[in-house]
Amino acid sequence: MFAVEVYAAVRQFVFVEGNSRREAARVFGLSRETVSKMCRFSLPPGYTRTKVVEKPKLGRLLAVIDAILETDKTAPVKQRHTAKRIFERLHDEHGFGGGYTVVKDYVRIARLRGRETFVPLLHPPGHAQADFGEAVGVIGGIRRKIHFFCLDLPQSDACFVKAYPAETTEAFLDGHVSAFAFFGGVPLSVLYDNLKIAVAKICGDGKRERTRAFTELVSHYLFRDRFGRPGKGNDKGKVEGLVKYARANFMTPIPQAASFDDLNAMLAERCLTRQTERAGRHAATIGERLAADLEVLRDLPAVPLEPCEKRAARVSSMALVRYRGNDYSVPTAYGFQGVVVKGFVDRVVILCGGVEIARHDRSYGSGVFVPNPLHYLALIEMKPNALDQAAALQDWNLPEAFQHLRNLLEARMGNRGKREFIQVLRLMEAIPMAIVAWAVTEAIRLGAVGFDAVKQIALARVECRPARLDLSAYPHLPKAQVKTTSAADYAVLVTGAAS
Repeated sequence: MFAVEVYAAVRQFVFVEGNSRREAARVFGLSRETVSKMCRFSLPPGYTRTKVVEKPKLGRLLAVIDAILETDKTAPVKQRHTAKRIFERLHDEHGFGGGYTVVKDYVRIARLRGRETFVPLLHPPGHAQADFGEAVGVIGGIRRKIHFFCLDLPQSDACFVKAYPAETTEAFLDGHVSAFAFFGGVPLSVLYDNLKIAVAKICGDGKRERTRAFTELVSHYLFRDRFGRPGKGNDKGKVEGLVKYARANFMTPIPQAASFDDLNAMLAERCLTRQTERAGRHAATIGERLAADLEVLRDLPAVPLEPCEKRAARVSSMALVRYRGNDYSVPTAYGFQGVVVKGFVDRVVILCGGVEIARHDRSYGSGVFVPNPLHYLALIEMKPNALDQAAALQDWNLPEAFQHLRNLLEARMGNRGKREFIQVLRLMEAIPMAIVAWAVTEAIRLGAVGFDAVKQIALARVECRPARLDLSAYPHLPKAQVKTTSAADYAVLVTGAAS
């Protein structure tokens, strides 16, 4: 192949200087066919095949290779055929006698031919994409997997990220409520993949049957929900990119926090800091481009959605309600009744007849017993012998003054003292533990050991008044002797002063 300089010299000689092609062939020592080609092309055209290269050994097996590659599209990524494995199968199963290189070259070209190409998209302001990601973090000193919700505004690349203990319905709802509050408005639409939290069923015509919780979310905030094709994460490539970005930048190195609240405060700060940066080819910062999104977002509703999962349940004979594999206690008066359980990210609330009857911290374990000792005291008062064996009271961290009071009561009144001690504990159903504990300590100091005394002292503290104790109810206490004062009693004082 001749150099570009030779092409330029020949073409200059013929077209500019006006010489004939025969003369150019003589002067440059080239054939007339070569000179003619140089006149047709300004650059060397390179070698061009006139027909497809024949593959006498592989040709009959090309359909087999294509079938293997087509099957690989539905197989796990780590279990797809390599070119070497295809070569071995052709050799063992089809008697292929050719070399490995010809197989490898065809597989490479076939895979390039089958790769998906994409259309550049324009993202108008006010639309969003949402997804979940996973990472590892250290929360409260424990290394664990965390799930983080991501919402991205593709027009500006503004983002919101919040971490949760698990990818649950309540986390999905809370992520939206928190994201909308973070941006101060509701996107016109949100694009999702077909996650089970939102989609109960994909119908044959491509329509989705939404879950009840997701329908409530859409109805409350009035945004349009959109879904990508099943198994096609690139349909929402912006938020997929945000998941990778958040994991690589917000959670590398592995984040450490005392609680999820502390971790989420850090993530919110990182999202705000990112608004000062530039993304992609844009000259303006993310925050500057965010203004166009904020301008078209819908106003937030007057009251945010309650981000919880609602389930109907029934109280057991032991005053327990099961939610997601864990048992939460309710007051024993509600045994065997139907209730509604609201599962939030951080708490579980139980209602009966629309009235809240119990509230617990959320447990993400399995088979965990989550009691409130106060729920069982009314029943234990009727069955005082169960006081020391009640499971709900075993890990109850009471101040030492309570045990001291119990010892005094039982020493003076026997079994009746145990019942009075249970009545003291029941004061915490209506009065904070700190005040009851102070009242117990004060009663012991005054020597007024009994339920009535503790109750009066506690009520006086609540009402900010002095306690009025009726000591007639305590026959074991020494009675004070109060005499009438006489004038002669003062003579001692006068005599003492004169001396």
